[in-house]
Amino acid sequence: MTGSGNDFVMVDSRHTTPADWSVEDIRAVCARGTGVGADGLVFVGPGSAPDGSDVVRMIYFNSDGSRAAMCGNAALCSTRLAARLGLANPQRMTLETDAATYESRCTSDGERAELHLAPVRSPAPVPGLAIAPGERQAALGTVGVPHLVVLVEDVELVDVVSRGRLLRSDPVLGPAGANVNFISPAGRASEWRMRTYERGVEDETLACGTGAVAAACALADWGLAKLPVTFWTRSAKRLEIRARKTPEGLYDDVWLGGEARLVVRGVIN
Repeated sequence: MTGSGNDFVMVDSRHTTPADWSVEDIRAVCARGTGVGADGLVFVGPGSAPDGSDVVRMIYFNSDGSRAAMCGNAALCSTRLAARLGLANPQRMTLETDAATYESRCTSDGERAELHLAPVRSPAPVPGLAIAPGERQAALGTVGVPHLVVLVEDVELVDVVSRGRLLRSDPVLGPAGANVNFISPAGRASEWRMRTYERGVEDETLACGTGAVAAACALADWGLAKLPVTFWTRSAKRLEIRARKTPEGLYDDVWLGGEARLVVRGVIN
């Protein structure tokens, strides 16, 4: 499946579970050119509800075999797949992840879905982070996983792989590092462009759902945009973020909307 260019091998966990897979297995399946090829491997199955009704469990692994707490586009794809497999009501389901439990739903406008995220704290400045020419400001936010949001003059001029790799593992971000989301204006006040260097993939990916949420909150904090905000990804697909800021400084009622499209079905042997 693809979520705005983030592509995943989706597995029905009623038939196979993470316990059946080694790190080498995951890397082999996700390898481009020699495997199926994907940014990550996602297990989707019934959740923890006793009767299984409308509760879905998502377990996500990066293409390097590391387990990640959350991936926004994988969650959108999991929502669509769960509906297709008959695991939950397409209009309202509960999605359990390692990061938190969310409400999600399929939308009627094509192969898209929406995810209702937990409240998000305002992205914070990063003391000691050195920004490069062309980078205006940066902030670190957490939306399931950490994201460094970097405002630049033009994302098309950024060497995302080399610069992203340096920032991703900068010591000031902590030992785990962070995904790096470069953003720049797209012409309209409510529309922005984004390119992402993703940890665990260790390369540029074509979209980043939770990164778009972090970036939208950063833009609102900086006074550069008012929510809702649309991000145009590297794949030319759109991610839409709605939220409101509370008096306590949290972003609440956060919704991420984006593509969740089935590309091909098959059997891995």
